[in-house]
Amino acid sequence: MSIIVTDTGFDADDWTHGFFELPQLAANDAAPVVAVDLRSDADPAALADRIDAIDLIRVDFPSFADGRGFSIARRLRLMGYQGRLRAKGHIIADQYAMARRSGFDEVEISEDLAARQPENQWLARAEWRAHDYQSRLRA
Repeated sequence: MSIIVTDTGFDADDWTHGFFELPQLAANDAAPVVAVDLRSDADPAALADRIDAIDLIRVDFPSFADGRGFSIARRLRLMGYQGRLRAKGHIIADQYAMARRSGFDEVEISEDLAARQPENQWLARAEWRAHDYQSRLRA
């Protein structure tokens, strides 16, 4: 079971539909796409033709040291994606602010990680706009 982390804390996953993987999209051009799983090595440009039809994109983080997902999130937002954007996998509480700044709406973590890094550690980073070092440097 997964835990969804937002600016308000932990919650259960409310997404009840399945996910398409990127290779499945090409084979199902006529099918409505509601959610897509993207691996950390995926090219978000592959979604350009269908981006407005996707309700949720979930980007995989295979390791907390792998930051490619942050770049994918930023590119998706620059492409005009306005739906739900979820980081999934090995994200740690210290990375939550970066996830939000790069465009993610929420983070999906395992129950094991939630036990090691409880909700209060994530909530400590929920004021992600307040910790923008660039704004502080410009002031």
